[in-house]
Amino acid sequence: MAWIERFAPSPTGPLHLGHAFSALTAWDRAVAYSGEFLLRIEDIDQSRCRPHWEQQIFEDLEWLGIRWPKPVLRQSKRLRSYQYVIKTLWDKGLVYPCTCSRRDIAEAARAPQEDAPLLGPDGVVYPGTCRKQSAEDLSENAALRLDLRAAMKADIFRFEETGLHSGSVEFSADEAIETIGDIVLARRDMGTSYHLSVVLDDAFQGVTHVTRGEDLFEATKIHVILQKLLGLPTPTYHHHRLIRDENGKRLAKRDDARAISKYRAEGATPEDIRRIVGL
Repeated sequence: MAWIERFAPSPTGPLHLGHAFSALTAWDRAVAYSGEFLLRIEDIDQSRCRPHWEQQIFEDLEWLGIRWPKPVLRQSKRLRSYQYVIKTLWDKGLVYPCTCSRRDIAEAARAPQEDAPLLGPDGVVYPGTCRKQSAEDLSENAALRLDLRAAMKADIFRFEETGLHSGSVEFSADEAIETIGDIVLARRDMGTSYHLSVVLDDAFQGVTHVTRGEDLFEATKIHVILQKLLGLPTPTYHHHRLIRDENGKRLAKRDDARAISKYRAEGATPEDIRRIVGL
C-alpha cells in the first residue's frame, strides 16, 4: 500500500517551530516508509492569505531539507469542487442556512441553564437555533451548516491512530451530536470551510496518513464523520505533541520570535531546529 503524507499550512503568517516539528515529523515518516510527501497550500481565507507568506513557506521547508512534487495544490483553485459537494448535500436536505453570530450562539447555548456553554472542536457547540430554516431563509450573510442528526450514516465511527492516542479510536453518533454539533460547511466569506476542504483535498490527493498536532484530535472526529457521509476513505492519523513556549503555551503565528525565518537569519542550521524541537 502506498504511503502518502501531506503538510498543509495556510499562508497567513510565518512558519514557527511548531510547524517545523509537524512538517519534519510527516517528512520523516514518509521517508521511513518509502512514501510520498505532499505540500498543500490552504488558502481559502483570501482575506488573510498573502503571496509573500506562501513564498516564505516554500523557502523555510526547502531549507529544512523537505522536498515535494510541484506544482502544489492550492485550495483556492478547488472552490468548484467544494461547492459541488455542498450543493449535493443541500439537495439531500442535509444542509441549512445559519445567520447566528458567535455571540448569538454563546447566548443560546448558555440558556436556560445559565451554565458555561459546552465547547467542541470549533468552540461553542451549536445549539441548533437555525436548524428549521429553509432555502427561503438563505442570504449572502448566511453560513451553511450540516444537520448532523440527519446526516449520520453510522452509529459508531472509528479511525486508526498511531500517535498520542495510539490504537483504534471509536466514538458514537450520539457523542458526536452532543459534543460537536452542526458544523459549518461553508462560511459567509469563503464559500467553504476548513473541515470540508481538508476532507475533500485529502481524498483527492490520495492521502493515506495524516500527521498533525494534538490540538486537532477532536477535529479529526468531524473529518471522519464527513468521510463516512461522502463515501471517502479515512486516512490513518498521527497526532503529535505540541511545541510550547517557556510558559507552556502553544506556539501561534504571532510568535514571530520563534519563526523559522528568524532562526535562519541568525545562522541556525536545520540540525539546530531538529534539536530544538526534539527530533
